[in-house]
This record gives sequence, C-alpha cells and structure tokens, in this order.
Amino acid sequence: MGLIEVFRRPKVEVERSQPGISLEDWAQLVSSFVYQGQSYTMASATQEDIGAQFSSMARSAYRANGVVFACMLVRSLLFSEARFMYRRVRGGRPGDLFDFRDSDLAVLRTPWPNGTTGDLLTRMIQHVDLAGNAFVVRRGQKLAVLRPDWVSIVGGVRGVADATVWHPDAEVLAYVYQEGGRGSGRDPILFDVAEVAHFAPIPDPESRFRGMSWLTPIVREIMSDKAMTDHKLMFMENAATPQMMVKLDVDDLKKFDGLVERFRAQHEGVGNAYKTLFTAAGADATVIGSDLRQIDFKTVQGAGETRIAAAAGVPPVIVGLSEGLDAATYSNYAQARRRLSDGTMRPLWRNAAASLASIVQVPSDAELWYDDRDIKFLQEDQKDAADIQSVNAQSIKALVDAGFESDSVVKAVTANDLTLLQHTGLFSVQLQPPGSMDPEPDPVDPTEDSPSDPEPATNGENSTRAVDAKRVVADLLASLPTTEG
Repeated sequence: MGLIEVFRRPKVEVERSQPGISLEDWAQLVSSFVYQGQSYTMASATQEDIGAQFSSMARSAYRANGVVFACMLVRSLLFSEARFMYRRVRGGRPGDLFDFRDSDLAVLRTPWPNGTTGDLLTRMIQHVDLAGNAFVVRRGQKLAVLRPDWVSIVGGVRGVADATVWHPDAEVLAYVYQEGGRGSGRDPILFDVAEVAHFAPIPDPESRFRGMSWLTPIVREIMSDKAMTDHKLMFMENAATPQMMVKLDVDDLKKFDGLVERFRAQHEGVGNAYKTLFTAAGADATVIGSDLRQIDFKTVQGAGETRIAAAAGVPPVIVGLSEGLDAATYSNYAQARRRLSDGTMRPLWRNAAASLASIVQVPSDAELWYDDRDIKFLQEDQKDAADIQSVNAQSIKALVDAGFESDSVVKAVTANDLTLLQHTGLFSVQLQPPGSMDPEPDPVDPTEDSPSDPEPATNGENSTRAVDAKRVVADLLASLPTTEG
C-alpha cells in the first residue's frame, strides 16, 4: 500500500485530543511510492499533522474572546499592508529594492481572481495565529491557501530504511492535502516541496518541520479571561448584586417552592436591580458572595489581557487594553508602535518573504523582500522625519563635495549602503599641494643677460617674458649661416 492509499483509508472512530495516524498507518508509510515518475522509499518516514486545534482555536479563541480577536486584528491589518519587491544583494550586503516588467511578482500581487497581496497576507497570518502554519501552493499563475489542519507534512530520508524526521539528513518529502481532513473519503492530493510555500514563524519544539501557534501557551489565560467575562455577565444578570442565602422558616415544601419562585421573580435579574428587599417573619437574608470591587475584577482581568497581548507580540496600548491605557502617553505610544513594527512585524515579513521565495522566480543577484515604505503606521513622527532628512542632506552634500557621483550618492544614502558610491576621479582643491596648480617655468641660465622690458610687470610676468626672450634669441642664432675658420 502506497502513501495515497494510506490517506484513502476510512477514519477510525477513536477520539483523541491531537488526532494523527495510527500505528498501522505508520507501518504503511514505510512502503515505497511513486510520485512524478520518481520512486521514494520512506522506511520509518514520519507524518506531522497539524491536528484539530485549528477549529477549536478559531471557535473558542478568535470568535469567542475579544482580546484574542483584537490582537489578531491588529496583527493582520498591519501585516497585510506590506508589498513584495526584489532586493539586490551585492557582496552579501542588501541593496536597493527593484522590480521589472513581466516579473514573477505578478502572481503575488494577484494571487487569485480579484485577490490582492493584502488578501494573501491576511490569510497567511490568520492561519499562522490559529494553527502555527500557513501553506500556499502554486497552481500555474495562481496561488491557493490550504487549510492547515487538512495538510500533512511527510518527512524522512530517501533510501534510508529506518530514518525518521529527526534523522540528521531528514527533509520534507511532500505535502499531502485531503479536503475535509483525514477520513473524509476524498482523494488526497500530493504536492511536491517546490510547489508549496510553508510559513511557520514559531517552530514547534516537539516537531521537526511544523510550527506552533502563539495561542497554545496561553490557552489557560484565554479560558480565564472568558470565565471572568462570564462571571461579569452572570453578575449583571443576577441584579448586579452579590449572591445571597435566604432562610425560610417553612415546613410545607409546596409553600417553600412558591416563596422561592416569588422571591426570584421579584429580586433576580437586571430589571429588579436596586430594589429594596423585604422578607416575611421567619425569613433571613445573608450575603455569602462578594462584589466585583472586592475581587478586584479590573486588575485580575487586566493582568490576563496583558499576558495575551504579550504572547501576540502586540503592546497593550496599541490594542487599547486597560493596563496599557493607564500608563499611555504620546511617547509611550510611539515606543509601543516601534516595538510592534521592529519586534513583531518585520521578523514576520522577513520570514514570509523567504517562505514565498520557494514558489516565485527570483533573480540570481537578488532576494524576495518586503516593501514597507508606504505603510503610514511605520512612518516616523514629523520631527523625526525632518531630522532624518536633514542628516541625509548633509551626508549627500559631503559625499558630492568629496568627488562622488551625485546619483550614486543618493542611492547609497537612501539604501544605507556606501558600497553603491562611485567616484568621479576629481578631487577638491584642498586635496592638492600648495602651488601645484601654477605652471612650472623652464630653467633659466643665470649667466645670460635678460632683455630689458620697457613696460612694468609683475614678478610672474617678468619670469615668463624672460623665458620667451631667451627662446627667441636661441631661434635666431640657430637660423644664422655657419662659417669655417
């Protein structure tokens, strides 16, 4: 039985928290299979499933928790603002961004009909947040984002019988996509490694090739935040008053039930809030609970919100959480914005560009890179931008005065790469020795008389005229006929 047959087998009705394949399926994976005319022997090869946590995270965290939704929304809105360009690499150093006509970047700008780069990036970051992995497959001149929990990563060593994914030479051999998941009955699709871009910025420590969601370590925080929200809701639904115990001195059970129903109708619910409680003879009302102030509700829930935002890499003040707003100033917001952009977004963009480069043709002297120059959120403050422009202008002037070509100076300063500078070969006059610009006079014989000059002249002019007169005399003597004896 080959690899495809393994995925075609009906699903075994066994419940487990992280559904994977059975030991029998593991054994079947060791057999050989043929893909695109090439035989693969994967003895003891391992399959890494994403698991069912994608659906649970989407339902219980993204859709049901406001803090998680806010953090993911900030990440996706900012992440989707970037564009893709090529970046030149010279001598191992990054250079300027560029593009050319009919480049392969067109497939990233229109990944599918009516799709944009922002749509592609939004899906990628959403899958990474919920499942830790995003899979983008190239289908000709179109891209498709695969649902991560329906993708299995097949890894191993070709030709090695007992190798697993933890073998030093192990690599990803293929990606298997089965619409509807394992046991759906649909035929699985086998994708070659060169067809799939795998974006997994946070590695799973227990897996070789699979990524991990940032939501995984804070599941309990999410549950706690949800419980606090439910507690607040129940508190308000029960007349926004503490829990009470009411003692009734009644022996008749039917009469007791009637009094309880009547008490609830008159004193439970938001509509009965702040009403005065009256009890009959023999009834005793005792408070046995605490109010929201006594349990310091704001502090307890705020601490959980901050831990969720920290795991997302989003400063609380950016999301608008209570603990972040308590200490928020303009300066703090600017610092938080830089923390989000430099510490979270740019590493994600760099990883996404490197992942997508596997399915895009990139020039040999360049790399696929992101372009964030037009993202307003990342722009410096007006004063900072003016200071930067002033410093750049001074650098440009100094380099041009030093003899560098003006065009190369602008490119070097803009790209922060001095290797782009090209010199004109001309230097400033300050670099010449003193007097080197004056023509050096021919030597004059001090024994010969210099012709008189009726007109007054400066020292330099006298010297020049003396030299010219000497040459005239020499020419005249040379033209005279010679005599013998």
